[in-house]
Amino acid sequence: MGLRRETQALEAPVQAGAWLDALAARCPALGPSIRLKLAINQEHAARTATIRPGDEVAVFEPVTGG
Repeated sequence: MGLRRETQALEAPVQAGAWLDALAARCPALGPSIRLKLAINQEHAARTATIRPGDEVAVFEPVTGG
């Protein structure tokens, strides 16, 4: 996306998977949203989690390590 940080206001809670889908649609360079991982308030979260107004959300690509 070319951004390290972005602020996005939410008017109501939203399911994380739907939010990721909308983000990937807005920025196709991210690739399919299904491959993206996220954290809500610095805790890893599933696509079924809820993002609430005021939450901090981090989006990242899956990585491997050894």
